[in-house]
Amino acid sequence: MSEMNEYTPELFELIDSDGNKKNFELIDAVEVDGEQYYAMIPAIEDDDYLNADCELVILKVVYEDGEEILASIEDDVEYEEIAGIFSHRMEEAMDMYDYDDDEEYEMK
Repeated sequence: MSEMNEYTPELFELIDSDGNKKNFELIDAVEVDGEQYYAMIPAIEDDDYLNADCELVILKVVYEDGEEILASIEDDVEYEEIAGIFSHRMEEAMDMYDYDDDEEYEMK
């Protein structure tokens, strides 16, 4: 396999409020007004990736006791703004591909 086709996802192990651990793959990151935000999806951990849950999770970098942690965005207005930014960025990225051919996808 050529180097251009190799992909190594950036994975994060997150712990929810119940103490459950789950791996997430970083899809995109953006800085808005000095705040850092990450868009992630649950990491695919088996070969059944077509049936995997790919719900987008948006988290904000916050600092507790000098340690960087990822937290949910509590403010609805802030969440909608950041979700809109990620949505727009993903649409732009998808527009780079030509989906007219059912056999193969080609970059424009």
